[in-house]
Amino acid sequence: MAFNLKKVLRALLFSSSQPLSIKDIQTAFTRFHEVGTKPAMELESADAPAEPILEESDEIDITDDEDLELYGEVPSLVTAAQIREAMDKLSNELRSADDSLLLIEGSNGYRLVTHPRFARWVRILRNDPPPLKLSRSALETLSIVAYRQPVTRAEIETIRGVSADAGINKLLERELIYIVGRADLPGRPIQYGTTDQFLEFSGVKSLDELPASDVLSSRQIDEWLQTAMSPNLPSADAEMGLPLEEGEGDTPNLEAVSVEHTTAAEPDTESVEEENKVS
Repeated sequence: MAFNLKKVLRALLFSSSQPLSIKDIQTAFTRFHEVGTKPAMELESADAPAEPILEESDEIDITDDEDLELYGEVPSLVTAAQIREAMDKLSNELRSADDSLLLIEGSNGYRLVTHPRFARWVRILRNDPPPLKLSRSALETLSIVAYRQPVTRAEIETIRGVSADAGINKLLERELIYIVGRADLPGRPIQYGTTDQFLEFSGVKSLDELPASDVLSSRQIDEWLQTAMSPNLPSADAEMGLPLEEGEGDTPNLEAVSVEHTTAAEPDTESVEEENKVS
């Protein structure tokens, strides 16, 4: 019977309280072969890692078909594609079985989670309060941070047109955003960015999976912010149509424009007299 990667992955997922990345799984297979090829004297040396080592009497007899599935012909190299394929099959099996568990892939790897239908039971067990929804104001602030990060408080307030203090404080409290650093601007304002918890909150593995904005490009928003946040400078002479001083550039054309008005032609005197005679 061939080695069953899917069964091994399921056991590893159950045994870990943290997400398992593809690199973590590949490291486990590497350790399996390293431990199997080490001499007994090396395993008993003082320099050996402080991990539980099976005694000779505890060695697994792989003559059983089930043991062959787990320990027989274990591949020395498991590719990322093989792991993803096995994880997809396991995820589909859990969904089709309408199980209480789901397999999801987050920004840090794969993990088993409780189905959302059982969330109330989990809260009762942990004595957790009901989840609070984000207000519209907080969601707008979170959207700006997600698409414009790193972003300062002033930029958020310029885009929204209102104060962002309450929204930023609430998002920081819920660990959806964090302080990235300081902007290279006068006063060194604080910059904000999204956390890994935001990715779980929005259901994406990376920021690249966020829906593209078809309203304005990043360059257009940058230009608009720069204009909106710059001080209102007095209008220049050229904009007001005034003559420029020497060396300031070409003076606008200020020559007077003359318009010729045409008048109706006077009637011919001879033609009028002839018409009177005829009548």
